[in-house]
Amino acid sequence: MRRFTAIIALATALVLGGAGAAHAATPPAEFGTDWDDPRTAAPPVDKPPTPACTVPIVDHGFADFNTYVNAFVPPSACPGPWAKVVLHLDGSVKGRQFDRLGWLSIGGVMVLKTSTPEPSADGIAWSVEKDVSGYAPLLRSPQTVNMFLSNVVNDTFTGVLFIKVSLTFYQADRAHPAAATASDVLPLAAPTQDGADLTGTLTVPRNTERLLAEVYATGSGGGCEEFWYLTAPTSSGYSCPADPGPYREVQVLLDGRVAGIAAPFPHVYTGGWSNPFLWYVLPAPRAFDIRPVTYDLSPYLGLLTDGAPHHVSVHVVGVPAGQVGWDTPVNFLAWRDPHATQVTGALLAHRVGDLTDDSTVAVSGTDHTVTTHGAHDLTAVGFVRTSHGIVTTLLRQQVRNDSTHRWGDGENPDGLTATWTDESLSLVVGHSAHTGLTRSALRYALDGTITIDAANRLTTTITITDAADGTAGSTAGSLDDTYTGEASFTLGVPREQRHATGTSRERYRLSGPRHFDHTIRTVNGTVIEG
Repeated sequence: MRRFTAIIALATALVLGGAGAAHAATPPAEFGTDWDDPRTAAPPVDKPPTPACTVPIVDHGFADFNTYVNAFVPPSACPGPWAKVVLHLDGSVKGRQFDRLGWLSIGGVMVLKTSTPEPSADGIAWSVEKDVSGYAPLLRSPQTVNMFLSNVVNDTFTGVLFIKVSLTFYQADRAHPAAATASDVLPLAAPTQDGADLTGTLTVPRNTERLLAEVYATGSGGGCEEFWYLTAPTSSGYSCPADPGPYREVQVLLDGRVAGIAAPFPHVYTGGWSNPFLWYVLPAPRAFDIRPVTYDLSPYLGLLTDGAPHHVSVHVVGVPAGQVGWDTPVNFLAWRDPHATQVTGALLAHRVGDLTDDSTVAVSGTDHTVTTHGAHDLTAVGFVRTSHGIVTTLLRQQVRNDSTHRWGDGENPDGLTATWTDESLSLVVGHSAHTGLTRSALRYALDGTITIDAANRLTTTITITDAADGTAGSTAGSLDDTYTGEASFTLGVPREQRHATGTSRERYRLSGPRHFDHTIRTVNGTVIEG
């Protein structure tokens, strides 16, 4: 396989010469039967130079719709506290297969959501790393491991997905202290999915003084909601109708009250936009590591610390009634007051602004345009009485989406230009480890077009941006992860006659506490930079 050739070339360059990097491989004139292994430009997880123990938790070939079940036992040789816990996934597949979606839970808590690359005949291998230190409270005791990776294997789709997952525990020392985590990591109890709504209950410890929720929200599983940002009002005649339009918003409700709002990320999986040749080596941002949306629910704790179960719902705004295609598993992270058996408090203010969700259809001959503007805001203020005084949290959230969707006769061409912004401000006042002002500004952008020419060549051109600025936590500093690509192939012919070509580029930049800048470029499945 080509990756083995690349390793030999690199080793030869290091032996023969010199200080410089190995020369990039010469790309073929078009895609062949094999290509370089998938990768991303994102940085590896920083790991401390401390003693570590690795615990395998998954080793399985996924070929159906069954859930893999295993047991996790904390490593006795690394009892903690841990400076970091890192999840590592290795995957391999060969033959013919679609992109597949999967998830991994430990003790009922979602710790990874992912999708897979599409393979070559000779086979590919890829890996994913994720810092899961935030789930350390869960990992201190034995747990059940579940992994689901839906797959179909038959005479046509021959690729079995071989997956290995491990957790590596890095011991803390004086120079590398234990990771700061919540006291408890809680799954949603008795979850029930109804269309795009997930419901269940949550019972928080009575002495909880801070509460976050994580929602691993994806429009997925095929159908129009996998490409929700391309849906259009029924009156437009578009093949993926949705009224009033493509605006989506992921809400968390507590006892029927909207407690958090967020813009979903416009995920593109490795078969997306009608053109797998775009993603064979470079996936779109977040495709291999689908990150959760985080909500600060601390203003509502005065209503939740009574020891009773409270109703939780995750609702996706804009999905037609009864429409399936959204998956929104939710976890909760709770910080306890160690010197109190119960905290009490109240919700002082709660305002959900009017939802703007407008889509306008314009038709000129066979050309159609749908212009969408969506916006929403939420403000909440609440306090809790703790052993160290009153702690008050003010939360302000604002989400916005603007998009222009254009298509021609027969939906050829078909193009979208869209941006989403998600801004939040949290002010914590009182004697608390989380006192202060934090801001987070997320920006997602997608600009893509699909065309089919007279020779039946399909071409997709696309740019996807995942950007963030923040003042604390995982959003401290700034991020700009931008993918650009273009690929073409001939429709309606056997694979060897498609004469596919494609270029792609991903640049991943971090600034702030950690500086990182890495670019990968490919031509026809061959990495020529990075």
